[in-house]
Amino acid sequence: MKVISIVLALFAGIMLPVQSLMNAQLAKGLHSSLWATAFSGGILTIILSLAAYFTAGGLPMIRATIGLPWWVWLGGICGCVVLSVTAIVVPQLGAARMIALVMVGQVLSSLVIDRFGLFGANVVDIEPTRVIAFVFLMIGASLLA
Repeated sequence: MKVISIVLALFAGIMLPVQSLMNAQLAKGLHSSLWATAFSGGILTIILSLAAYFTAGGLPMIRATIGLPWWVWLGGICGCVVLSVTAIVVPQLGAARMIALVMVGQVLSSLVIDRFGLFGANVVDIEPTRVIAFVFLMIGASLLA
């Protein structure tokens, strides 16, 4: 199962620059990165809603979310930021630079989330090897930038 998860994660990584470039081209035609992002998000919403409906056996049980923290509903804001910013910056930075910088941001926030157990995550100590890996990632990103 771990191999499947690794392959899926790599596939998702492949999709981010592809999506960014597609949205950037759509933005050119629409003369608006935000409209391109809105259309991309609309298609995403339709596909995910249909997939969830048919695989989860119907509509969601919204009542089951009572008692969850208020911020659980705000994940879509993160998606809006990612879709919008990548569509805006990929024409200026190129796909490789944009992804390298996104990765640095992802790992930095992940280290902070792990260290403090934010958003319900388990606390994971920041070991020296993780810091060294992050430094190497920043060096790699700076070489691409």
